[in-house]
Amino acid sequence: MTEDDATPDEDEAEGLTYAETGVDIDASEAATKALIGAAGEFEGDYAGLVDIGDQYLALATDGVGTKLLVAEAIDDYSTIGIDCMAMNVNDLLATGVEPVAFVDYLAVETPDEATSEAIGAGLQEGAERAGVALVGGETAVMPDVIKGLDIAGTCAGLAPKDAVFPGEAEAGDAIVGWPSSGIHSNGLTLAREAVTRNHEYTDPFPPAPERSIAEELLTPTRIYSEVLAPLREAETHAAAHVTGGGWTNLTRMGAFRYEITDAFDPQPVFEFVQEEGNVGDEEMHRTFNMGTGFVAALPEDDAETVVEASEDARVIGHVAAGKEAVSIRGLELRD
Repeated sequence: MTEDDATPDEDEAEGLTYAETGVDIDASEAATKALIGAAGEFEGDYAGLVDIGDQYLALATDGVGTKLLVAEAIDDYSTIGIDCMAMNVNDLLATGVEPVAFVDYLAVETPDEATSEAIGAGLQEGAERAGVALVGGETAVMPDVIKGLDIAGTCAGLAPKDAVFPGEAEAGDAIVGWPSSGIHSNGLTLAREAVTRNHEYTDPFPPAPERSIAEELLTPTRIYSEVLAPLREAETHAAAHVTGGGWTNLTRMGAFRYEITDAFDPQPVFEFVQEEGNVGDEEMHRTFNMGTGFVAALPEDDAETVVEASEDARVIGHVAAGKEAVSIRGLELRD
Protein backbone atom coordinates (compact mmCIF):
# COMPACT_ATOMS: atom_id res chain seq x y z
CA MET A 1 0.00 0.00 0.00
CA THR A 2 1.35 3.42 -0.91
CA GLU A 3 1.42 6.38 1.46
CA ASP A 4 -1.43 7.97 -0.52
CA ASP A 5 -3.55 4.85 0.00
CA ALA A 6 -3.13 4.87 3.77
CA THR A 7 -6.11 6.01 5.85
CA PRO A 8 -5.71 8.73 8.50
CA ASP A 9 -6.12 6.14 11.26
CA GLU A 10 -3.35 4.01 9.76
CA ASP A 11 -1.07 7.06 9.46
CA GLU A 12 -1.67 7.85 13.12
CA ALA A 13 -0.94 4.26 14.12
CA GLU A 14 2.44 4.48 12.43
CA GLY A 15 3.44 7.63 14.27
CA LEU A 16 6.42 7.21 16.58
CA THR A 17 6.60 8.17 20.24
CA TYR A 18 9.65 8.22 22.48
CA ALA A 19 8.15 5.54 24.73
CA GLU A 20 7.49 3.22 21.79
CA THR A 21 11.15 3.40 20.78
CA GLY A 22 12.14 2.19 24.24
CA VAL A 23 12.51 5.40 26.29
CA ASP A 24 9.59 6.19 28.59
CA ILE A 25 10.29 9.64 30.06
CA ASP A 26 7.77 9.19 32.87
CA ALA A 27 9.24 5.82 33.86
CA SER A 28 12.76 7.25 33.69
CA GLU A 29 11.84 10.14 35.98
CA ALA A 30 10.16 7.75 38.42
CA ALA A 31 13.28 5.57 38.52
CA THR A 32 15.48 8.63 39.07
CA LYS A 33 13.29 9.79 41.96
CA ALA A 34 13.50 6.29 43.47
CA LEU A 35 17.30 6.37 43.27
CA ILE A 36 17.44 9.82 44.87
CA GLY A 37 15.05 8.71 47.57
CA ALA A 38 17.22 5.71 48.41
CA ALA A 39 20.47 7.69 48.33
CA GLY A 40 19.13 10.64 50.31
CA GLU A 41 18.23 14.21 49.41
CA PHE A 42 20.86 16.68 48.25
CA GLU A 43 20.80 20.37 47.52
CA GLY A 44 20.55 21.45 43.88
CA ASP A 45 18.59 20.40 40.82
CA TYR A 46 20.74 20.29 37.70
CA ALA A 47 23.83 19.79 39.85
CA GLY A 48 24.50 18.58 43.37
CA LEU A 49 25.72 21.34 45.69
CA VAL A 50 28.14 20.71 48.57
CA ASP A 51 28.49 23.39 51.22
CA ILE A 52 32.22 24.13 51.70
CA GLY A 53 31.96 27.28 53.77
CA ASP A 54 31.47 30.48 51.83
CA GLN A 55 31.15 28.58 48.52
CA TYR A 56 29.37 25.68 46.97
CA LEU A 57 31.22 22.84 45.28
CA ALA A 58 28.92 21.66 42.49
CA LEU A 59 29.03 18.33 40.68
CA ALA A 60 27.15 17.20 37.58
CA THR A 61 27.42 13.92 35.72
CA ASP A 62 26.02 12.86 32.36
CA GLY A 63 26.78 11.00 29.16
CA VAL A 64 25.96 11.17 25.47
CA GLY A 65 23.25 8.52 25.18
CA THR A 66 22.44 6.76 21.94
CA LYS A 67 24.06 9.51 19.90
CA LEU A 68 26.99 7.10 20.21
CA LEU A 69 25.19 4.69 17.88
CA VAL A 70 25.09 7.33 15.14
CA ALA A 71 28.82 7.88 15.58
CA GLU A 72 29.39 4.14 15.47
CA ALA A 73 27.36 3.80 12.27
CA ILE A 74 29.73 6.07 10.34
CA ASP A 75 32.82 5.49 12.52
CA ASP A 76 33.14 9.17 13.39
CA TYR A 77 33.58 9.95 17.08
CA SER A 78 35.12 13.39 16.58
CA THR A 79 32.25 15.34 18.15
CA ILE A 80 31.21 12.93 20.90
CA GLY A 81 33.60 14.39 23.46
CA ILE A 82 32.16 17.87 22.89
CA ASP A 83 28.69 16.50 23.59
CA CYS A 84 29.81 14.82 26.79
CA MET A 85 31.41 18.03 27.99
CA ALA A 86 28.38 20.13 27.02
CA MET A 87 25.79 17.99 28.77
CA ASN A 88 27.64 18.38 32.06
CA VAL A 89 28.78 21.99 31.74
CA ASN A 90 25.33 23.24 30.75
CA ASP A 91 23.79 21.66 33.84
CA LEU A 92 26.23 23.56 36.06
CA LEU A 93 25.51 26.79 34.20
CA ALA A 94 21.77 26.32 34.77
CA THR A 95 22.53 26.28 38.49
CA GLY A 96 24.57 29.49 38.34
CA VAL A 97 27.88 27.71 38.89
CA GLU A 98 31.12 28.29 36.99
CA PRO A 99 32.49 24.96 35.68
CA VAL A 100 36.10 24.37 36.69
CA ALA A 101 37.24 20.82 35.96
CA PHE A 102 36.07 17.73 34.10
CA VAL A 103 36.89 14.02 34.36
CA ASP A 104 35.68 11.35 31.91
CA TYR A 105 34.92 7.64 32.09
CA LEU A 106 35.18 5.60 28.90
CA ALA A 107 33.93 2.00 28.99
CA VAL A 108 34.69 -0.17 25.96
CA GLU A 109 34.12 -3.68 24.75
CA THR A 110 37.45 -3.66 22.90
CA PRO A 111 40.05 -0.90 23.12
CA ASP A 112 40.66 0.99 19.89
CA GLU A 113 43.36 3.63 19.69
CA ALA A 114 41.82 5.65 16.86
CA THR A 115 38.42 5.84 18.54
CA SER A 116 39.92 6.84 21.88
CA GLU A 117 42.02 9.50 20.20
CA ALA A 118 38.97 10.97 18.43
CA ILE A 119 36.94 11.06 21.64
CA GLY A 120 39.86 12.60 23.52
CA ALA A 121 40.25 15.31 20.90
CA GLY A 122 36.55 16.12 21.22
CA LEU A 123 36.84 16.32 25.00
CA GLN A 124 39.74 18.73 24.64
CA GLU A 125 37.79 20.86 22.18
CA GLY A 126 34.82 20.88 24.54
CA ALA A 127 37.05 21.85 27.47
CA GLU A 128 38.41 24.79 25.51
CA ARG A 129 34.92 25.95 24.58
CA ALA A 130 33.78 25.63 28.19
CA GLY A 131 36.90 27.10 29.74
CA VAL A 132 37.44 24.14 32.07
CA ALA A 133 40.43 21.97 32.92
CA LEU A 134 40.36 18.44 31.54
CA VAL A 135 41.98 16.58 34.41
CA GLY A 136 42.06 13.01 33.11
CA GLY A 137 39.76 10.07 33.45
CA GLU A 138 39.44 6.31 33.28
CA THR A 139 39.16 3.77 30.50
CA ALA A 140 37.62 0.42 31.42
CA VAL A 141 37.69 -2.64 29.15
CA MET A 142 34.61 -4.74 29.96
CA PRO A 143 33.65 -7.11 27.13
CA ASP A 144 31.18 -8.96 29.36
CA VAL A 145 29.29 -5.76 30.16
CA ILE A 146 29.75 -3.28 27.31
CA LYS A 147 28.84 -3.79 23.67
CA GLY A 148 30.68 -1.16 21.69
CA LEU A 149 31.43 1.70 24.03
CA ASP A 150 29.93 4.23 26.39
CA ILE A 151 31.27 7.51 27.70
CA ALA A 152 30.23 9.65 30.62
CA GLY A 153 31.80 12.46 32.54
CA THR A 154 31.63 14.49 35.70
CA CYS A 155 32.12 18.24 35.86
CA ALA A 156 33.01 20.12 39.03
CA GLY A 157 32.35 23.80 39.60
CA LEU A 158 32.58 26.45 42.28
CA ALA A 159 30.32 29.36 43.14
CA PRO A 160 29.97 31.85 45.98
CA LYS A 161 26.74 31.07 47.78
CA ASP A 162 25.14 34.34 46.75
CA ALA A 163 25.92 33.66 43.07
CA VAL A 164 23.90 30.45 42.78
CA PHE A 165 20.50 31.02 41.18
CA PRO A 166 17.62 30.62 43.66
CA GLY A 167 16.09 28.06 41.29
CA GLU A 168 12.52 29.34 41.54
CA ALA A 169 10.98 31.63 38.94
CA GLU A 170 8.47 34.32 39.90
CA ALA A 171 5.16 35.18 38.28
CA GLY A 172 5.75 38.15 35.99
CA ASP A 173 9.30 37.15 35.10
CA ALA A 174 10.41 37.39 31.50
CA ILE A 175 11.89 34.27 29.93
CA VAL A 176 15.11 34.79 27.99
CA GLY A 177 16.14 32.07 25.55
CA TRP A 178 19.24 31.13 23.59
CA PRO A 179 19.09 29.03 20.40
CA SER A 180 20.32 25.46 20.29
CA SER A 181 22.81 24.16 17.75
CA GLY A 182 20.43 21.42 16.64
CA ILE A 183 19.26 18.17 18.14
CA HIS A 184 21.91 18.19 20.93
CA SER A 185 22.22 14.88 22.83
CA ASN A 186 18.65 14.05 23.79
CA GLY A 187 15.94 12.11 22.05
CA LEU A 188 18.33 10.30 19.72
CA THR A 189 16.54 6.99 20.27
CA LEU A 190 13.43 8.50 18.72
CA ALA A 191 15.36 10.44 16.07
CA ARG A 192 17.36 7.37 14.99
CA GLU A 193 14.26 5.23 14.67
CA ALA A 194 12.53 7.93 12.64
CA VAL A 195 15.27 8.74 10.14
CA THR A 196 16.26 5.13 9.47
CA ARG A 197 12.76 4.11 8.45
CA ASN A 198 13.47 5.11 4.86
CA HIS A 199 17.09 6.24 4.89
CA GLU A 200 20.64 5.20 5.68
CA TYR A 201 22.78 7.38 7.92
CA THR A 202 25.11 7.98 4.99
CA ASP A 203 22.31 9.34 2.78
CA PRO A 204 22.39 13.08 2.05
CA PHE A 205 20.46 15.18 4.54
CA PRO A 206 17.65 16.55 2.28
CA PRO A 207 17.66 20.18 3.56
CA ALA A 208 21.46 20.32 3.14
CA PRO A 209 22.58 17.57 0.73
CA GLU A 210 26.25 18.44 1.18
CA ARG A 211 25.96 16.81 4.63
CA SER A 212 24.92 13.27 5.47
CA ILE A 213 22.03 12.50 7.82
CA ALA A 214 24.54 11.22 10.36
CA GLU A 215 26.61 14.38 10.19
CA GLU A 216 23.51 16.45 10.87
CA LEU A 217 22.54 14.29 13.85
CA LEU A 218 26.10 14.51 15.18
CA THR A 219 26.17 18.32 15.26
CA PRO A 220 27.60 18.83 18.75
CA THR A 221 25.61 20.24 21.63
CA ARG A 222 26.12 23.94 22.17
CA ILE A 223 28.05 24.92 25.30
CA TYR A 224 26.46 27.99 26.91
CA SER A 225 29.42 29.27 28.93
CA GLU A 226 28.90 32.85 27.77
CA VAL A 227 25.49 33.12 29.44
CA LEU A 228 26.80 32.85 33.00
CA ALA A 229 28.34 36.30 33.41
CA PRO A 230 25.32 38.35 32.25
CA LEU A 231 22.91 36.13 34.19
CA ARG A 232 24.95 36.53 37.37
CA GLU A 233 25.03 40.29 36.96
CA ALA A 234 21.24 40.31 36.67
CA GLU A 235 18.64 39.23 39.21
CA THR A 236 18.28 35.78 37.69
CA HIS A 237 15.73 33.69 39.53
CA ALA A 238 16.15 30.39 37.69
CA ALA A 239 17.53 28.84 34.52
CA ALA A 240 16.99 25.63 32.62
CA HIS A 241 19.02 23.56 30.18
CA VAL A 242 16.49 22.19 27.66
CA THR A 243 17.50 18.52 27.58
CA GLY A 244 15.64 15.25 28.17
CA GLY A 245 11.93 15.99 28.46
CA GLY A 246 12.19 18.85 25.99
CA TRP A 247 10.16 21.93 26.90
CA THR A 248 8.79 20.36 30.08
CA ASN A 249 12.22 21.18 31.55
CA LEU A 250 10.91 24.69 32.14
CA THR A 251 8.72 23.38 34.95
CA ARG A 252 11.93 22.64 36.86
CA MET A 253 12.02 26.41 37.45
CA GLY A 254 8.86 26.16 39.58
CA ALA A 255 5.17 25.36 39.42
CA PHE A 256 4.07 28.15 37.10
CA ARG A 257 2.58 28.61 33.68
CA TYR A 258 5.29 29.33 31.11
CA GLU A 259 3.90 31.28 28.17
CA ILE A 260 6.29 30.92 25.22
CA THR A 261 5.42 33.42 22.49
CA ASP A 262 8.64 33.84 20.51
CA ALA A 263 10.68 30.63 20.65
CA PHE A 264 13.52 30.19 18.20
CA ASP A 265 12.59 28.35 15.02
CA PRO A 266 13.42 24.65 15.01
CA GLN A 267 16.35 23.71 12.80
CA PRO A 268 15.54 21.62 9.70
CA VAL A 269 16.62 18.41 11.45
CA PHE A 270 13.53 18.56 13.64
CA GLU A 271 11.12 18.79 10.72
CA PHE A 272 12.99 15.95 9.05
CA VAL A 273 12.69 13.71 12.13
CA GLN A 274 9.02 14.61 12.56
CA GLU A 275 8.10 13.88 8.97
CA GLU A 276 10.10 10.66 8.69
CA GLY A 277 8.72 9.28 11.95
CA ASN A 278 5.25 10.80 11.69
CA VAL A 279 5.83 12.19 15.18
CA GLY A 280 3.17 14.42 16.73
CA ASP A 281 3.86 18.05 17.66
CA GLU A 282 3.44 17.44 21.38
CA GLU A 283 5.79 14.46 21.31
CA MET A 284 8.41 16.52 19.50
CA HIS A 285 8.23 19.29 22.11
CA ARG A 286 8.28 16.81 25.01
CA THR A 287 11.38 15.12 23.59
CA PHE A 288 13.55 17.72 21.82
CA ASN A 289 14.70 21.29 22.36
CA MET A 290 13.02 22.33 19.08
CA GLY A 291 15.47 25.16 18.47
CA THR A 292 15.92 26.65 21.95
CA GLY A 293 18.59 25.11 24.17
CA PHE A 294 18.83 27.27 27.29
CA VAL A 295 16.41 29.57 29.11
CA ALA A 296 16.37 31.82 32.16
CA ALA A 297 13.62 33.52 34.18
CA LEU A 298 14.27 37.00 35.55
CA PRO A 299 12.57 40.41 35.94
CA GLU A 300 11.71 42.18 32.69
CA ASP A 301 14.24 44.99 33.09
CA ASP A 302 17.03 42.53 33.85
CA ALA A 303 15.94 40.40 30.92
CA GLU A 304 16.45 43.27 28.51
CA THR A 305 19.91 43.90 29.97
CA VAL A 306 20.86 40.24 29.50
CA VAL A 307 19.61 40.28 25.92
CA GLU A 308 21.66 43.38 25.17
CA ALA A 309 24.76 41.68 26.60
CA SER A 310 24.26 38.52 24.52
CA GLU A 311 24.83 37.99 20.83
CA ASP A 312 21.86 35.76 20.15
CA ALA A 313 19.50 35.87 23.14
CA ARG A 314 15.99 37.26 23.13
CA VAL A 315 12.90 37.36 25.32
CA ILE A 316 10.83 34.35 24.30
CA GLY A 317 7.97 34.54 26.78
CA HIS A 318 6.97 35.12 30.37
CA VAL A 319 6.10 33.36 33.60
CA ALA A 320 2.51 33.50 34.82
CA ALA A 321 0.63 32.25 37.84
CA GLY A 322 -1.63 29.29 37.19
CA LYS A 323 -1.61 25.56 36.73
CA GLU A 324 1.87 24.24 35.97
CA ALA A 325 2.26 23.97 32.21
CA VAL A 326 4.29 25.14 29.25
CA SER A 327 2.28 26.85 26.53
CA ILE A 328 4.12 26.87 23.21
CA ARG A 329 3.01 26.86 19.56
CA GLY A 330 -0.58 26.03 20.51
CA LEU A 331 0.45 23.14 22.77
CA GLU A 332 -0.13 22.71 26.51
CA LEU A 333 2.72 20.64 27.93
CA ARG A 334 2.64 19.27 31.48
CA ASP A 335 5.38 17.35 33.20
